[in-house]
Amino acid sequence: MQYKVSVIMPALNEQENIASAVKNVADSFLKAGVSGEIVVVNDGSTDQTQSIVDELIAQYSFIQMICHDKPRGIGASYWEGIWKSRGEIVAMLPGDAENDAYEILRYLPLMDNVDMVIPFIYNKNVRSWRRRQLSKFYKGIINLSFGMLLNYMNGSVMYRKCVLRNVVLKSSGFFYQTELLIKSINSGYLYAEVPCALQKRVSGESKALTLSSFLAVITGYLTTMSSIYFFDRHCKPVSPGSVTALRHDELDKSEE
Repeated sequence: MQYKVSVIMPALNEQENIASAVKNVADSFLKAGVSGEIVVVNDGSTDQTQSIVDELIAQYSFIQMICHDKPRGIGASYWEGIWKSRGEIVAMLPGDAENDAYEILRYLPLMDNVDMVIPFIYNKNVRSWRRRQLSKFYKGIINLSFGMLLNYMNGSVMYRKCVLRNVVLKSSGFFYQTELLIKSINSGYLYAEVPCALQKRVSGESKALTLSSFLAVITGYLTTMSSIYFFDRHCKPVSPGSVTALRHDELDKSEE
């Protein structure tokens, strides 16, 4: 089945990387034979990110840009990009050019059978020992807290957009990816985990390891715990447009 894919690309002061990130997605669309669009969310950048994207829009007709006057966070940027996108499949690829879009788009055919494709990094040595240990600790805490067995929570997950309509996203920062996975899996949506490679960052430093990001993750974790176990314990209904709903209907008919 042919799908229209929307790549949401949050960017905050990524003038050194944004052009490479956009061109990588454009090349990956061609390589994977995908009909797609890129939604760049310029999250209050104070450098040349916006003007660079304006030049790219003149070159590529499938790019649109959303601009924030001041930073709102990667989660808020992603969420706004989702609802202004036109694709039935959505994925986040940051503007730092760490991710090769083809690594996730190559698995698009799996969306015939699942509603989420969740990547995990197999070339872990591309990151520092400290970053790997933090990721291992984070994965253990999240899996233990929410009864999951995921290999990785912060990758470029592909979602069927209809499954996100019943999700109330609370996190505006980096925890948003984990929150979406927890709530979607908790609702019973079918998913597949796939191996993906990560590229080395070309320029600048990751914003995921700052103190403000760490505090936002703690806040997001506690808020999601409260939501799942206390305030919103009942699973959201499965979207009728999802593969999961179709599979359940097929199962019910076979049991009649």
